[in-house]
Amino acid sequence: MKPTKEAAQMTPAELGQYIDQSVLKPEFTVEEVRKYIQEGIDYKCKTVCINPAYIDIAREMCKGTGTGVCVVCDFPFGVSSTESKARQAEVICNKGDVEDLDIVANYGFIRSGMWDEFEADLRAVTVVAHRYGSLVKVIFETDALTTEQVALATEYACRAGVDFVKTSTGFFTGRENKGATPEIIQVMIDAAKGRCKVKGSGCIRTREHFLQLIDMGIDRMGIGYRSTPVVLGLDAQTGSAETKSSY
Repeated sequence: MKPTKEAAQMTPAELGQYIDQSVLKPEFTVEEVRKYIQEGIDYKCKTVCINPAYIDIAREMCKGTGTGVCVVCDFPFGVSSTESKARQAEVICNKGDVEDLDIVANYGFIRSGMWDEFEADLRAVTVVAHRYGSLVKVIFETDALTTEQVALATEYACRAGVDFVKTSTGFFTGRENKGATPEIIQVMIDAAKGRCKVKGSGCIRTREHFLQLIDMGIDRMGIGYRSTPVVLGLDAQTGSAETKSSY
């Protein structure tokens, strides 16, 4: 929803509450995972977004900090069977202290117009996650879709009971990556009609873009670990944060 004050007037701590800091690169060592989780905590991000292998590390590090744990499910392709997705959601959420579950939609279903299957797939995961008190964000991979498909996917995702609709994985290949453009975010906001929230991810690397999306009424953004200090306006202030995060 639209904020009560302009994003440019918010403090870094207030802006951090819009961020799920992405710590998802599969080649990361455990040391790197810990490093970028700690940075997310230090920047007062809403959550750190991690792969399932690192749930225990994230839970330990985030406990009592005000930064939550977001875990991806069936990432980054979303083409496991519904039963497999639901089972993975069960394993993840059963660990406890998982604030958000980011599940990748089967966007082949979207492109095929298989809306009943698409809705059922999401509902199965959502039922499991909600049982444990975890919020569900569904990733559409919007660069693979038309604006009409994104609008319809938002409608059916709302029907399935998800808490957020989300643009991108950040791992899409084969086409131009535009990510969370203001245009596609507006399509999702309009289609959601307040029934669920909107998360932008992919190609949010400048402070101007970040602030613009907040002023539009976006609810959350997935930001890469290199870009967090940039969008918060801290890279220039500290002189060291940009170097630290461009690992």
